[in-house]
Amino acid sequence: MKSTLALRGFYRRNLPHFVTSLRSLFVTFETLNRWVLPPGARTIALRHALHDHGRKIFMDVAVVMPDHVHLIFTLLQGEYELPCSLAEVMKGIKGVSARRINQLLNRRVPVWQDESFDHVVRDSERSLAKFEYVCDNPVRACLVRCADEYPWLWRSWVEGRSGLACSEVKGRTGKSAR
Repeated sequence: MKSTLALRGFYRRNLPHFVTSLRSLFVTFETLNRWVLPPGARTIALRHALHDHGRKIFMDVAVVMPDHVHLIFTLLQGEYELPCSLAEVMKGIKGVSARRINQLLNRRVPVWQDESFDHVVRDSERSLAKFEYVCDNPVRACLVRCADEYPWLWRSWVEGRSGLACSEVKGRTGKSAR
């Protein structure tokens, strides 16, 4: 059973996490000690970020960088017409991806930092500027010349429209990107 605080839209680890229904959330989380994810691990992270798209969340945009992840999504309604729990969604993304990454690399160490940074995207921020910030992250990091070249970027208005589902992400290897 979910805690009453999580059901009310608030939970705390070291940082407070406020959640409201039908508002986009901007979430960033990093690898432990800024460890650089190899290409196969980035693919796994993106696949698990998209796993609950359309079920628990509506993913607007996701990018998996070498040492961090940016997501913008909206929590969808779950049981009792309440939004799905942010803690539950993040556990699904970070927990399962960490396990699969460790299996891929034959290791047993933490992949992600415990905490993630999240905030509710204000209506004024919901403009394309926020989405462009996430999409242009690989360009600003000099990993690619244009965002469309980055294999670990997923946008609801591009890849989502073309029907690229989470199950198809595994084929994206990104040999041209660092």
